Amino acid sequence: MDSSSAPSWQGPTTQDSQSCIPLSNQLKDADIILLLTPGVVPQMSPLNRDPEKPASDPFEPLGKALARHHPRVRHVPYLPRNGITGTHVVHIRLAAAVVFVISGPPRHGQPSQVALAEITKSLCEHRPQIVMTCCNVQELGALEKSFPTVIQVPSLAPLDLEDAADVLFGKSPKPRPREPHLRNLVVSPTSWPVEVWDAHHDASDIRDLWCQCTPETFHLGRHQFQSLLRRDGYAMHYVVREPGTRLVLGFCATYTTYSDSGGDRLLGSLALLLVRPSHRHRGIGLSLHNHALRQLTRTRGVCRLQLGSTFPRLLYGLPVDSPSVHWFRRRGWPVDPQSSTPGLGQEVCDWLLKFKDWPATGPMPSRLSFRPCEFPEFDAVLEFVEKESRRKDGMMGWYDQYAKLANTMNVRDIVLGFEDGVIIATALTYARNTGSTVAEDLPWASTTGDDVGGVTCVCVSDEVPNNANRRDAVMIRLLDSCIGLLANQGMSKLLIDAVKGGDEGFQSMGFQKWATYRDIWRDV
Repeated sequence: MDSSSAPSWQGPTTQDSQSCIPLSNQLKDADIILLLTPGVVPQMSPLNRDPEKPASDPFEPLGKALARHHPRVRHVPYLPRNGITGTHVVHIRLAAAVVFVISGPPRHGQPSQVALAEITKSLCEHRPQIVMTCCNVQELGALEKSFPTVIQVPSLAPLDLEDAADVLFGKSPKPRPREPHLRNLVVSPTSWPVEVWDAHHDASDIRDLWCQCTPETFHLGRHQFQSLLRRDGYAMHYVVREPGTRLVLGFCATYTTYSDSGGDRLLGSLALLLVRPSHRHRGIGLSLHNHALRQLTRTRGVCRLQLGSTFPRLLYGLPVDSPSVHWFRRRGWPVDPQSSTPGLGQEVCDWLLKFKDWPATGPMPSRLSFRPCEFPEFDAVLEFVEKESRRKDGMMGWYDQYAKLANTMNVRDIVLGFEDGVIIATALTYARNTGSTVAEDLPWASTTGDDVGGVTCVCVSDEVPNNANRRDAVMIRLLDSCIGLLANQGMSKLLIDAVKGGDEGFQSMGFQKWATYRDIWRDV
């Protein structure tokens, strides 16, 4: 059998330049080992997954394991926010050896546990100090320069902590299959503690998670992905972490955006719900989903919720081939794959067009004209978009995209359609490196290719009759003007997003489907 296919287990790793391990060679029976452990959230430990049982100190198994090797062990917690107090100093001076445990790097403004370990080292004087980390040592900096003895423990799992105690006393931990061990860390299904994401520390892990959970078509560069997530005042994201290692196991992204010009009505978006494939079916997604919905519904002004995101755009909705349709339906989302009603699971498409495939449009219909927006017309455009948005649920959040262009040169990225001089249609165009805020919110055109521009928020007035295909003529001419504008900016393709219906018409004009989603909304 190929040994590479067998389960593997990695126990504690050790650096010991002061040769104090095994501790049994350094201590007499009357000597005291002082175990200093951080006060961490009890739920970080797999010991505390059962809500029916009282929480216990995650490091209690370590103290008990040390006591099996040595008769006198004193376990004293420290709180990072309070530092090393006079009580700790007394215990340090009574001890013959000190084991200082670090749970991880500082989070959300916490003091550094490494700094507290350095203070403890100065107080230890001649006493050996062993630093034990329950995270990747590399997250903490160059520990080996400050601490001669460091033990890295894989997790807060009791078996890992017991193995660390064995290593301290020169015993070899027993090898264990890694996969069953990991599964024992969690009880499924259960309620997991949900935290607000750490934009600085979590971004890389979350992008990796995104790439694991989405097709390659949707993979984004690091900077672009982080830019979409970091929207101060409009975004709130959440994570579930693996106990001990602090690895992100699940991630949920939420946004709010204005519905109209009033500033009172907000749209909430459950934009992403990602769980590592190896940790699914354990309640992580449910914990994130329920927490995010509670927060969105408590946000003042939120009147509707979307499964997906309008702006900024990650995925417009649940992909049509997603195996999670039934999961979300059971959570109250109105998903009917056969529906043609907006918001109830109707199919929505992103379409890609190569300009060379665009057919000739023929002569301009009478009374119609199309051109880029001029600056004096901008207020009239906003008024038109707001009026049409109130009539149509499918235009949620569009007003805000137009309004963001105020007082910028990108006002001329708006293409207008007129009938007898009155605005009857609008569309937003965008291209990379033009400074457009629209391009910052819609990443997929630029990621598809450097020569791909975008068209979004296409609005044709309900007052345009459909007699003799009049509405179709307006739409075709509007797109033709968008193509001309983008071609002048060096583009040779365009992506038009979130189109409901009209498949035959788009295909007849040379468009190809790029992505397909479900349009899913619910009222608050």
